[in-house]
Amino acid sequence: MDMELHTVRTNGNDGAAYNVARAEEPDGRASRTQDPSETEGLLSIQKNIMSTMKRQMNQVVYKKVKLWMVIVSILVVIALLIIFSLFVCSAIHEDVDEKFDRSLFQVPLCFNGSFHLPNMVFAEDLFHKSQTLVSDLKEKLTALFKSSPALGRYFSAAEINRFRNVSVIADYQLTFFMPKDEQDQLRNFTLSREMVYNVFRQFLYDQDSDPAGLIYINSTSLRMFEDRGNQCVLFSLSVM
Repeated sequence: MDMELHTVRTNGNDGAAYNVARAEEPDGRASRTQDPSETEGLLSIQKNIMSTMKRQMNQVVYKKVKLWMVIVSILVVIALLIIFSLFVCSAIHEDVDEKFDRSLFQVPLCFNGSFHLPNMVFAEDLFHKSQTLVSDLKEKLTALFKSSPALGRYFSAAEINRFRNVSVIADYQLTFFMPKDEQDQLRNFTLSREMVYNVFRQFLYDQDSDPAGLIYINSTSLRMFEDRGNQCVLFSLSVM
């Protein structure tokens, strides 16, 4: 592309002259060069727009109140209304799931099972001598089910019944209470054996990252079944 200077006059032949560079393509065609007057025209339009907006914003609406003051006030009021609405909603919102009458939970439901404690050494009198171990396991199970969003409200107690075998297998019992008018639905869904078992098993999977503790439970050893016999009823009466 070649560049050459051309003299440009304004207001005919008598106007001021100035040089502009005009580019030519290799085939001899001249490429378009922006006229300085176009740039001046665009700048003039922008200045006119800004001047008009400024003049309109400074128009007096009422006494000394200008238009821009009104607009800013409206935006501030809208923002305050939004914040106030969010605050009111959060204050009066009540989670229906968190409101329940525990006195209506009278129907017991028990699950029995066992799990392996691989870091413990079995002894015949382990259950009687290691009450701290029993207490720690009960606290571990209680914390697990009390913190469950789905099962926490129904959970009542966890018990460790005995230790057995050389590799220390703990027999446990979990007790839940249900409202009488919802017991069928809860047995089939929320408090089904599958639901309770999966919550327990997921907890054991999560604690697999720290397998050195004495009350570490082998997740693959978990066993559970629903107790529909009198043992659940008798135990439930003792913890109510």
